[in-house]
Amino acid sequence: MTISAETVQSPAAAHGRAEADASARAARFEALLGDPYDLGNPHGLHALFAADARRTPPAGTEALLAREGLGAEFVPAAYGGRLTRADLLVRVLRPVFRRDIALGFGSGVTSLFAAGAVWAAGSGRQRRDTADLLLGGGRATALHHAPAPADASPHQDRTVTAHAKAGGYRVDGRRDMVVDAERADLQVVYARTAAAPGARSHSVLLLDPAGRHPGHLRHLPRVETLGMRGVPFSGLEFTDCAVPADALVGGAGDGTELALRVFQVNGSVLCGLVTPAVDTVLHSAVRAVTAGRGGPVAKRWRKPLAGVFADLLACDAMATVALRALSLLPAGAHLLAAAVMYVVPGQLREDLEELATVLGSHGYEHASAEYGALGKLMRDLTVAGLGPTGTVLCRSLLAPQLGGLARGSWFAEPEPPPELFHSAAELPFLDYGLIAVAGGGDFMCAALVGSAARLAALRGAGGHIAELAVLAERFVGELRALREECRRLPTSGAALTDPAVIVLIDRYSRVVGAAAVLGVWESQDGSDPFLADPAWALLALSRIGGNLALPVPDLPHDCQDRVFGELVRRYREGRGFGLDTPAPARAAPTGRARTATAQVRKGP
Repeated sequence: MTISAETVQSPAAAHGRAEADASARAARFEALLGDPYDLGNPHGLHALFAADARRTPPAGTEALLAREGLGAEFVPAAYGGRLTRADLLVRVLRPVFRRDIALGFGSGVTSLFAAGAVWAAGSGRQRRDTADLLLGGGRATALHHAPAPADASPHQDRTVTAHAKAGGYRVDGRRDMVVDAERADLQVVYARTAAAPGARSHSVLLLDPAGRHPGHLRHLPRVETLGMRGVPFSGLEFTDCAVPADALVGGAGDGTELALRVFQVNGSVLCGLVTPAVDTVLHSAVRAVTAGRGGPVAKRWRKPLAGVFADLLACDAMATVALRALSLLPAGAHLLAAAVMYVVPGQLREDLEELATVLGSHGYEHASAEYGALGKLMRDLTVAGLGPTGTVLCRSLLAPQLGGLARGSWFAEPEPPPELFHSAAELPFLDYGLIAVAGGGDFMCAALVGSAARLAALRGAGGHIAELAVLAERFVGELRALREECRRLPTSGAALTDPAVIVLIDRYSRVVGAAAVLGVWESQDGSDPFLADPAWALLALSRIGGNLALPVPDLPHDCQDRVFGELVRRYREGRGFGLDTPAPARAAPTGRARTATAQVRKGP
């Protein structure tokens, strides 16, 4: 089986219009939300932080986004919405999440996470009804399977079960913490429908809270959370709750497979949206070391700030490639999605800790629009769905496949199409129904090998290109070592609790991250001189290599300076710190930093 055989062909629909429309909508949301640092802006950071301190949703801002049709972003274009591709969805939502991830959750992104099962396997009527609900400003929420701890008492059981009865199902059980449960108009319930454990133990049911008898569905008290305090979390308890047969999504027992397919989209989207949220904290850190200073930034701050900037570009590259793979290579995107979800959240947490050292006492100014983002984001990440549970799930997806990949895929698979990495290239629209949960080869490791080979041919150019070629070959060497070790894993699957297996998963995921960075750098056409410069990729890969304990060569003296210079330039122009740098929604500070330019033609 080859990658080309699994590549989804682009539709005849005008791709350029979808791309342009998404950029225009992102710019409109940016303008509507206004200058985040303006204390008089009712949608600015000061107002959002104040709402969080009161533990109330920012009702005015949520209403503004609803009036502007944010709910349409979560509905496929085929059903009257604006959802065409996952990467374009993230582009549109970034202005919201750059300000506050809690605002993004409270404004309806959880509806997308819940509705994914409907877009993947729902009947025509279920899809139309769900689309009409979201387009009309309604909300959906998901109740995923979450087993109770072993020491939990019976009344704390979080399992929801559904028993087949004449004409439908009877649902019982409870979940103690459901996002937006009290405001949801549709509940997507992953209920246990078979007593025996296994892949066919759960099914997905659609419940209409307004249509249930009050005695059969009870809303439990609101749960106080450490993070995202303005987003309502509460519990739900079902007691012999009747659900009609046509509420079943897909077939009986499809719940686990649907959850894994939807998880790829939801997790990749979250990684793509949390990364720009760290933008705001990096902006605070640059402000802290430049505000009121006429001279150059102290050398002790250049290394951590440039390093975090490079990490953000790397995380953005990983998430963006994963999002694009969902459209272009849906049969094999599961490996990349799991690796990205495994690496990015942890990397961003490390970056926030590094930025905390730069911010110093400013990091305790929790109510400040200029500096309050650090503390809030560190709290919000704990409940954003990217914590330990997601890490364990990613391990469970990757561990059983490493042995087979080592024996049959690595160094044998063809490279993916170049459109995977090129942000302006055409892609087919996202189709949840095509997303697979296993198989499909490993196109990212093939991309790494191909990038390293092309760079090796350019080593004679010297400079940063030669250094990048050395680093790329180090990652290929790491892949060779992984192949030898993973070949020894049992064919029946590796034990998730084995520390050695966990280390292999970590190493593999970071190699995939390096492949994404190289692929994105190679895809540059020179329209952005900084992204075409190898300096940022060199710094990003050196930090990934450091985490892998690879023998990373010393960076050229000007590499850090180039990356830091671009960071300050973007800060002064009010732009973001990711691969996509939209026009600012605020007046930018004066000043300009040097921009690097590429010296060699890259790419296949």
